[in-house]
Amino acid sequence: MTLAVCVGIMGVIFLGDLWVKNKIEGNLGEGENRRLWGGKILLCRYHNRGMMLNLGQGRQRAVAFTSLAVLLVCLAVFVFTLGRRGRGLLLFGLSLLLGGAFSNTYDRLRRKYVVDYLRFGVRWRWLRGIVFNLSDFCIMAGALLVVLGSL
Repeated sequence: MTLAVCVGIMGVIFLGDLWVKNKIEGNLGEGENRRLWGGKILLCRYHNRGMMLNLGQGRQRAVAFTSLAVLLVCLAVFVFTLGRRGRGLLLFGLSLLLGGAFSNTYDRLRRKYVVDYLRFGVRWRWLRGIVFNLSDFCIMAGALLVVLGSL
């Protein structure tokens, strides 16, 4: 996998998620829901001032610093992995992870919160209450691929 492809993946994730977040911010009120796919997916607007599952919500500066530090560590691993043969899955995973991390870190530094906008319309209350964004999905999928690519 070439550097250009990896940077392209990161850019598409960053710019795509930024575009969606701006649309959500401009078109949905706080707490308003729009149903997609027969209510299986709900669009909403939620400002997450913490990390995953609102951890550290009252410590925005520490959350932003941690997000930036983890981003830089992942970027260093990415640079170290470039040019190594047989590491395509690892590079793809890192590209997904970094694209999502850039987007959420940008939100934390620029907006002081991350815009989350997707929920599952399911009967299980605990799952229905989780709100995420495209970047969160890319971070989770990327982390899984990084683990698989490291084996």
